This record gives sequence, C-alpha cells and structure tokens, in this order.
Amino acid sequence: MTQIDEVRASAITIPTDRPESDGTLEWDATTLIVAEVAAGGIWGLGYSYAEAGAAGLVRRMLAPRVVGIDALAVTAAWDAMLGAVRNVGRGGVAAGAIAAVDAALWDLKARILGVALCDLLGPVRQGIDVYGSGGFTSYGAGELGEQLAGWVEQGIGKVKMKVGRNPAADRDRVTSARAAVGPDAELFVDANGAYTVSQALEHARDFAELGVTWFEEPVSSDDLDGLGRVRRRVPEGMDVTAGEYGYDVGYFEGMLAAGAVDVLQADATRCGITGLVQVAALCQARSLPLSAHTAPGLHAHVCVALAPVRHLEWFHDHVRIERMLFDGFLEPVDGRLVPDRARLGHGLTFKRADAERWRSP
Repeated sequence: MTQIDEVRASAITIPTDRPESDGTLEWDATTLIVAEVAAGGIWGLGYSYAEAGAAGLVRRMLAPRVVGIDALAVTAAWDAMLGAVRNVGRGGVAAGAIAAVDAALWDLKARILGVALCDLLGPVRQGIDVYGSGGFTSYGAGELGEQLAGWVEQGIGKVKMKVGRNPAADRDRVTSARAAVGPDAELFVDANGAYTVSQALEHARDFAELGVTWFEEPVSSDDLDGLGRVRRRVPEGMDVTAGEYGYDVGYFEGMLAAGAVDVLQADATRCGITGLVQVAALCQARSLPLSAHTAPGLHAHVCVALAPVRHLEWFHDHVRIERMLFDGFLEPVDGRLVPDRARLGHGLTFKRADAERWRSP
C-alpha cells in the first residue's frame, strides 16, 4: 500500500481581462485553488475555482484526514473529507476545497498506475465536444460578436452568451449574436437565474425564432417548480438546463426527480470528480444527457469516460487561466478536446513560478 504522505494547497487570484457580468453577478477576478497530493514521491495535481479561504481549509481540515490513506483508495479519502467538514457544511468553500483535493487524488492514482486518467476511468469515446462560452452582459455588441464569431471560426460550432441583466435588451443582443455567428452555429443562452417564469417563457419564444437551442438557468435553480414549468412550455427543440451549483448527489437527484431539466449540468470543481461520476450514473439511469460546466482542463479526461456527457463548456475565464498556468492544457481541434493518452493522469503540470505573482496570502 502506498500511503498519502503530504497535501499542499494554494490560492491564485487572477484579474479578468476586462469587466465581466452575467444576469445576476459582476466580477473582476477569478480565484483558482490548487491542491497537490503526494504518495511515495509521486505527486498528483488538482484544482477548483472557489474563494481563497478554500486553500486554508484544505491545509487545516482536509490534509490531516487524508494523510495516511491508501493513495489508490480515492473513495476512502472522499468519505474522510466529507466527514471532516460535517460541522462547517458540505457546500460552498468546503466543496471547492474537497473538489480540488479529490481531483489531485484521481490524478495521483492514475500516475501511480502509469496511465492517463481517461484510461483509468475507462474511455467510451476518443474526445468530447466543447461549446464556446462567454458573451458576458458587460460586453458591447461588437465585443460580443467578435468573441462568439471567433470561436466559430476556430471550428467550435456551439457558442453561449449571457442574458438577463437587462431583459428588455436581450432580444436585440441575441439577434446581434446570431448575425455574428451565422445561421449554422448552435447558439446557447444563459440567464443565470435572472428571469421570472413569465419573463423566461416570453424570451424563450423570441430566442427560438433566432435559433437558440439551449436555455440555461432561465429561472433560479432553487426554484425547481419554476424550472419545470419553463421546461414544459418552451418551444420544441429548446433544452432547459441547470445544475452547475450542485455540490452533492442529493442536489442533483432532487433536480432530476422534479423533472426540472432536459440536460443536467455538473461541475467537478464543485462536486468533485468523484461526485461527477456519481451524477453521471444518475443521468444514465434516466437516459438524460449530462453537460460538464467550465474548467475544461480538469473535465476533459473525465468527460471522455462518462457515457451520458454531451459536451463540455469552453469557458473564457477558465481557458485563459488554464492556458497560462498549466503545461499540457488541451486545445480543441474541430470543436473537440482529445486527451493525450501518452501523458499520465490528466496530463497537466502546474507552472508554479508563473503563478507566484498572483498567489493569495
């Protein structure tokens, strides 16, 4: 047995390249939580996107529970981490901390066994489709069109934009986006829960006329009844989607039981790779598609191995960060990410020196 003997964590906060907003939030920086786990001289790398305090939680609460566990027993470490945060709560900052360590544990296990992570999990496809994602409400029409059209020109045939900040302007914004990407690209919209049910249904009709096929979080994900009502009444050919904020299987089970979505979303930087595997099983049992949310470098290998996954979000902020800070970061070819199975684990190496200037105290 190779026991885990060290756990490290750090927080890296990087300013956005320009102000960003969606239907319900504005931000100017993104924080990356980097976790590293060692066993027998081999290191595994994981990360999540969370508040900087998640790094301290890893060091204070998770590391003492994980050290000494068999490095191949990822589920045992997962259970130990859940136990460690019982009194502080499973979600939020704690979930981001657990997810970063969980990713490092999966990477470590694959490296110990000398395989790529997708081969450890068992691939069901060679690559995974991506959709370009950004189109922030802070962008003017020119910026919006340039970004979305740029992805289409790169061979990414699906693109997503934000709506909901100013509902009265959304039809015009989506009309502008459609003109920029042309008639053949798939166009997605994401309201981040900004609309009421009546607003969502009114906009769904407008969006459908513009060829929108994906309506993400039209109302708050906390309103499962509202999501279900929208889902049942949107025009044919439009998928209603949500789930990105889920931390545990119970959250996703509730969303599925309510019939709230056509496509479930999950994010391994919140629910962990272990949780994402569990969520895929829920989707498979219901013959429901799954879409991976953001963090493409972390998700690529896992998406190749999970049958219900339809596609992966190529999110502007995270692509920018992961390109800067990880050697081995994959770039899409013809709109797909294809893992390099010659590289062990998830294939990423942390550029520690490059990240140092953004390190949080």
